[in-house]
Order: sequence, then structure tokens, then C-alpha cells
Amino acid sequence: MTTAIAVPADELVLLAKGWSATKQIIGKDVYNDNNEKVGVVEDLIIAPDKAVSYAIIGAGGFLGMGKHDVAIRVNNFKLAEDKITLPGATKDAVKAMPAFEYTK
Repeated sequence: MTTAIAVPADELVLLAKGWSATKQIIGKDVYNDNNEKVGVVEDLIIAPDKAVSYAIIGAGGFLGMGKHDVAIRVNNFKLAEDKITLPGATKDAVKAMPAFEYTK
């Protein structure tokens, strides 16, 4: 039995109307309700059930030094007009969260 791996043409139309994590999320600044930058989206984590569950946010640091990555549930974010907001967040609160580290 052969498994088809190509996306059928009718699905390509739906795919083209979707969004790209790389173009619309990864590397974007994250702001709080007061329009203050609280971090940058560094990565998205796909849970074993294949649902996007967490965004990895880089907070603090300067030129890559002292940067602190944290995991935040994706459903905590608001996305409007190409702006990512984390309601109720402050830069200090994000930096105070436990650091996220990838397993090796």
C-alpha cells in the first residue's frame, strides 16, 4: 500500500489562505496592554497531540547576552493588526518566570 504525501490541489487553496508561523509570529515583538515590549517570540512548541501549545518568548538581555527564554501558553496571547499582545504582562514579570530550556 502506498501512502500519498503530496497535498491535494483542493487543500493547497486552503493552505494558501492560512498563516505562516515564520512570517507572522516567529521573531515578532510581544507587547503588554500599555504597548510596552515584554519580549520576542523565539519559537512555537507543538505538543505531542499536534496542537500548538506554547510560545517561547525571549525576554531581557542586550545583543543576546542575558536573554531569558520562557514558555507561555499560546491561548494567553491576543493577535490583532499584526501585533502580538500578552495582556497583563510586564517585562519584569516575564523575566521572573522560570527559564525554558530545550531538552537535549
